Amino acid sequence: MKLVRYGARGAEKPGLIDKSGQLRDLSAHVRDLDGEAYSPASLAKLAALDTSKLPAVDGKQRFGAPVTGISKFVAIGLNYSDHAKETGSPIPTEPIFFIKANTSLSGPNDAVEKPRGSTKLDWEVEIAAIIGTRAKYVSETDALNHVAGYCVCNDVSERNFQQERGGQWTKGKSHDTFGPVGPWLVTKDEIPDVQKLGMWLDVNGQRRQTGNTSTMIFSMAKCISYVSQFMTLLPGDIVTTGTPPGVGLGMKPPTFLNVGDVVTLGIDGLGEQRQEIIAA
Repeated sequence: MKLVRYGARGAEKPGLIDKSGQLRDLSAHVRDLDGEAYSPASLAKLAALDTSKLPAVDGKQRFGAPVTGISKFVAIGLNYSDHAKETGSPIPTEPIFFIKANTSLSGPNDAVEKPRGSTKLDWEVEIAAIIGTRAKYVSETDALNHVAGYCVCNDVSERNFQQERGGQWTKGKSHDTFGPVGPWLVTKDEIPDVQKLGMWLDVNGQRRQTGNTSTMIFSMAKCISYVSQFMTLLPGDIVTTGTPPGVGLGMKPPTFLNVGDVVTLGIDGLGEQRQEIIAA
């Protein structure tokens, strides 16, 4: 299934995209797409529905992030060796992770704000997992059993805030709109191998990133298992797993986003995003 939240910001409704690409309303079957909705029992109930009998939603709709009410938004850093090299960082021997503020979460095609004082606004195409069942001290072999599905994520980053303003990475990762997720959650049964997905990102129509999840240093399963050793992942939580090379920081000379720029990105089987950069 491809599950979506559609409508005006703050008033999104639950929906799904059927096999023909038609958006259909799920409001009669689930209150919203939160952790409870992404439990195995809830997903099984939704999968059993006759989609042809669900109300069709016509016209161009805004998509919000495909999950709400999350307890945490966890991000893995430097998880592709070529990306670590381009940023001048050592290859990590254990997964590096940090927290993005929950208030950074936004829709896949919503505008991205350039913060006040920003000088180094950057992009990062990533694959994210949304947790479906509580995960604490889970093994790597069991980790993906705790996943409801996968999404595209742009881990928008302000490198000056992240690297030159002191403190932790969270400072450069958490501005409002720095976490576009979606356009939809694709349930894990539709993804035969999460470690064989192509990914890309363009800025103003020019290719900046081309990668594949096969080149992750730490697999999706490893990332989820590892994080669960330090904190409990709850249903609805997002774990986004790092970016391939091609970020602005790694260009020669470094190149960053400005107001008016347009970022487009996508991952095989998970859909595409588009964001225009605006002033905060």
